[in-house]
Amino acid sequence: MHGTYNFWLVAASLVVATLASFTALDISGRIAALSRSRMRYVWLAGGAASMGTGIWSMHFIGVLAFALPIPLGYDLSITAASLGVAILVSFFALSVINGARLTIARLVVSSVLMGAGIATMHYMGDAAMRMQPAIVYDPALFAASIAIAVTASGAALWIARALSDASQSNLIIKRVASALVMGIAITGMHYTGNAAANFPLGAVCAAANDVDVHWLGTTVTLFTLTILVITLVLSRFDAHNAMLAGSVTKLHGQIVHMATFDTLTDLPNRRTMTERIELAVRHATHGGTRFAILFMDLDGFKTINDSLGHSTGDEVLKAFARRLLQCVRGGDTVARLGGDEFVVLLENMKAHGDAERLAERILDTMRKGLVIGEHPLQVMPSIGIALFPDDGESVEALLKHADVAMYEAKRGGRSTYRFFEASMNEAAVRTLKIQQALHEALDAGYFFLLFQPKFRGGGELAGAEALIRLDHPQSGLLTPMEFIPIAERSGQIVEIGYWVVRETCRQMVRWRDAGRPPVKVAINLSPRQMNEADLVARILAILREEGVASEQLMFEITETVAMQDAPRTIDMIRAFQDNGFEIAIDDFGTGYSSLAYLQRFRAKQLKIDRFFTNGLDENGQEGRAIVSAIIALAHSLDMDVVAEGVETGTQRDRLRDLMCDEMQGFLLAKPLSAQAFEALLEEGAVGV
Repeated sequence: MHGTYNFWLVAASLVVATLASFTALDISGRIAALSRSRMRYVWLAGGAASMGTGIWSMHFIGVLAFALPIPLGYDLSITAASLGVAILVSFFALSVINGARLTIARLVVSSVLMGAGIATMHYMGDAAMRMQPAIVYDPALFAASIAIAVTASGAALWIARALSDASQSNLIIKRVASALVMGIAITGMHYTGNAAANFPLGAVCAAANDVDVHWLGTTVTLFTLTILVITLVLSRFDAHNAMLAGSVTKLHGQIVHMATFDTLTDLPNRRTMTERIELAVRHATHGGTRFAILFMDLDGFKTINDSLGHSTGDEVLKAFARRLLQCVRGGDTVARLGGDEFVVLLENMKAHGDAERLAERILDTMRKGLVIGEHPLQVMPSIGIALFPDDGESVEALLKHADVAMYEAKRGGRSTYRFFEASMNEAAVRTLKIQQALHEALDAGYFFLLFQPKFRGGGELAGAEALIRLDHPQSGLLTPMEFIPIAERSGQIVEIGYWVVRETCRQMVRWRDAGRPPVKVAINLSPRQMNEADLVARILAILREEGVASEQLMFEITETVAMQDAPRTIDMIRAFQDNGFEIAIDDFGTGYSSLAYLQRFRAKQLKIDRFFTNGLDENGQEGRAIVSAIIALAHSLDMDVVAEGVETGTQRDRLRDLMCDEMQGFLLAKPLSAQAFEALLEEGAVGV
């Protein structure tokens, strides 16, 4: 007895098989993502039911597509049992796919068991018709259908395992293509099994009155499609929720990282360091141990930022952070508090010398220098050290005292380290008072100028140097040595410098209005001022406002500042000279001038530091030879020479003999008030 096939129902069976395969692949990926969650077992059970129903449904749609010239029906219990087999096979398949490992041996065994299960389901479906006489199977086709079932199962297991990783690119396209291949294999097995079945002529279906085949096919098709679509929607929805949850978790992690770590160097930030010091205090208090705080910042960092740009400054900070991490032990904490301030928490100290050795190791490492882009840089830290419990028992006290010690290291010459001492607190309090005084001084009028006369060798008045002083109601009279370094560090020196220029101009106008002869006044420029891009423009604006010619002012730059960035200094000097100002190199001999740069500076004056002037008395012939060489060098470069700190008649006479152009010092005249200097101007010349 021969049957016929409905093409549209055959196509529908392929669609169901493909959809069931895609659902299986999607669910296997979902289960893989939930490997440590209890939801894994929920998806495993639901996925098995959905996948099994799909495979089972495909079988009955295929049966519906096959028509015999006799009434057909199905035994309800056998049909239900075949559905159970399909679900168990699917559960087994999903378990294998998401197991720990899918070895070749395990794949082969699993393929045989799964293929046998699918074949069992198929032939149980045939048995549910209870044909009389029974169906006769072609042995070759029967064996082929089982072989197809085993092969298709193996391919399905391997593909599903390979596509269970949701991080792959083009995953949906890969799953759709694989599902189509798997669907063709499953339907191929079914129709091969159908081809193996031979229905004897005159056979009847004993289950024709049980479950009607048309009702069963229609119901199963709709029910299965509904289950598969719902399962897919739930899987996609759950995966989307999981992705959102993962994104939120990742974002939360990033926010926490940003709140606790420095974004530039990726070191712990101030908040994290504070928490770790608090924890270290508790542990050390309980265990009777000691630890150290090393507080440091980079000497001259602002100069690098201003001259080479903030991007170079950022690279310096990152390079310094890396060097610090190389210097500390694994359990130590390195943090960036902000700007160029870094802190190291050195726990479990065995001896006081541990902190000292770490500080020396950091300094030695930084002496090797850095190369940022094309710029070789010598960047050194000043380090302050505070010990627990000696120097404080709280985070605030330890950080404050380490900071105080760090500033003491700066005052001690920079690029070194200092341990905190109680006496430093007095200096710190004094520094705070001076900082407060500086904040008030410009507005309140606490600054005033003195003028140190300069004389030519013959005794004639040559000019003056403007010297700033600060007279505060509470702090008293402050010398430049006390407040200038603090103003330099805080940046207030820039506005103070402009005030000096303006006040000098105003005083010169008063002398002019009083009928006094014109005089050239020298003004010192600080390192911070030299980094101001609009320095010359602002000074010119002040002179225009006050009505003073640029030829009446000379600006002094110390040798050390000039050589910090010699090419930039040359450009700055050219800008001053192009606008009529003269330049003097101050404190000559205390730095490391290159003769080539000194020639290119083309300064008007060279000022001999008072150290060499004192050497004329203290060092005899050697001191005389050094000063003579400096004067000869300056004259060979067409520069005048000014000797500072002339305090004895012997020094004056020897400088005259050596043809020194100008002199200044207490022997000749102390710094004078504006009124006293006006009187000196009135005399015109003073014998010395």
